[in-house]
Amino acid sequence: MQSAAQQNSLQAYQIALYNKALHPELFTLRGRRVFGQSPYVLESWALAGGHVLRLEFGSSCFCELVTDREAIPTHGVVAAMPCGAERDYEHQFEKERVNYLTTIQSEQLGENLYLATYDEMNDYAQEVEAVTHRWHDESGKNMSIIDVQQFSREVHIQTYHLHARGGVVLRTQTIFECR
Repeated sequence: MQSAAQQNSLQAYQIALYNKALHPELFTLRGRRVFGQSPYVLESWALAGGHVLRLEFGSSCFCELVTDREAIPTHGVVAAMPCGAERDYEHQFEKERVNYLTTIQSEQLGENLYLATYDEMNDYAQEVEAVTHRWHDESGKNMSIIDVQQFSREVHIQTYHLHARGGVVLRTQTIFECR
């Protein structure tokens, strides 16, 4: 049975899609990388326990935010939803000719399985040279990972957020297709 603290740590997560730029000064960035491949540019920002993906295509900008913060920017929100359940979401920006697809998966693991998963994901992050932020708190070892694969007209992003508090593992798989 899950404790209230375990439930709350996962229930706090939300994902939001924006049809405008989010600016770095709104967040405490722990890692940042720019992936530029014509016709798009993707910036990935690692936060402590979350991320921002910022896609520029032509004169348009789209952002995905995953965070456990309660207050998020509200201007330009296309959709926002909790991450506490497995779900798929798709949105077509018709005028801008961009498709957005994401899948969200979350788990709460026992301590031993969480630590084994942490070690496995740490090795994976190093192997693929992902944007990674690691930190320790009173609950243990935590990590956020952003892994990006670029293609000619689309970009695929896998993110993993591991929190020792509650043994939370949150995974998103996002695709931006630029038509």
